[in-house]
Amino acid sequence: MSSELKKHKAKKGTVFVGLSGGVDSSVAALLLKNKGYEVTGVHLRCWNQEGCDEKEAEDARRVAAALGIPFYVFNLEKEYKRAVVNYMVKEYEAGLTPNPDVMCNKEVKFGLFLKRALELGADYVATGHYVIKKNNKLYAAKDKNKDQSYFLWTLADKQIERSLFPIGSLTKPRVRKIAAKAGLPTAAKKDSQGICFIGQVTLEEFLAAYIPERRGEIVNASGKKIGEHRGVQFYTVGQRHGLAIPGKKPYYVAHKDAETNKLTVVEDGESFIALTKRTYLRDVNFIDKKYAEKKIFKAKIRTRYRQNLRQGTVKNENGEVSVVFNRPQSFIAPGQSAVFYDARGKMIGGGVIV
Repeated sequence: MSSELKKHKAKKGTVFVGLSGGVDSSVAALLLKNKGYEVTGVHLRCWNQEGCDEKEAEDARRVAAALGIPFYVFNLEKEYKRAVVNYMVKEYEAGLTPNPDVMCNKEVKFGLFLKRALELGADYVATGHYVIKKNNKLYAAKDKNKDQSYFLWTLADKQIERSLFPIGSLTKPRVRKIAAKAGLPTAAKKDSQGICFIGQVTLEEFLAAYIPERRGEIVNASGKKIGEHRGVQFYTVGQRHGLAIPGKKPYYVAHKDAETNKLTVVEDGESFIALTKRTYLRDVNFIDKKYAEKKIFKAKIRTRYRQNLRQGTVKNENGEVSVVFNRPQSFIAPGQSAVFYDARGKMIGGGVIV
């Protein structure tokens, strides 16, 4: 395959497009082909227990056939389990709320996939992420409801340089119209929801296969016991389902304490005293390197996917990075990502909340 690719270099270069089997990556491949790139479709098989990936792989294959481009499947199941699944289980076991999508992008899509694509003669890899690339920097997508820049804060300069994001300046409805007009088989396909490798079970059921049960108390905001849980590691901050607490209003997980194994919940609409004004970060990465030298700067901050940006300040003191919010925030989950942007939507960087 490598020698074949080198013989047919297009003027704009050769790009391997990660075809997930969805409409977004399908349109990404279409747009790049129309722009004159030599496009190859690649489906990344990362998790296929009980054949859950077979349908996605077949849809990706049908898209490649419709576009008339070569198609391959890269089997990365072992690497994915090590880098993403094991990481997620370990973090939950420690009482944190990890973000597997962030790790998947870092280690798999822009790690293993990019490395293998370059070895096989590609100049770039491309995905269906909703994010804009300008001057080797990343910006929030045009469609604010679909913006996925939040998941890409770990990327290094070399990874961004070799990556293309063709649909970042489009809205989701526009992407579907382009797919329908081109007759792509994924044009009307529904978006996938949740964590891809969990499938039809709940997160709690999935984790129970890896983490032993450790029963503890569920308490309300005043500290009164109102129920029991199977272990704080099975819950996420902000979660409202699966608590089995009687009441007229739904309850939300407001805080989980791994040391005491205590889960604090609040009723819908109830104020909670544990608001966060400042939170510290680990594994910080500055995409815009000029900010790494600044001790303090104002930024717009996001601590959950699709959350509205919050005004705040990033402090970098003796190598210890923290974010200080202008207004105290609720439901800050250790293990999740805090990502910061400038006023124009350019991603400055991010880190893992501790």
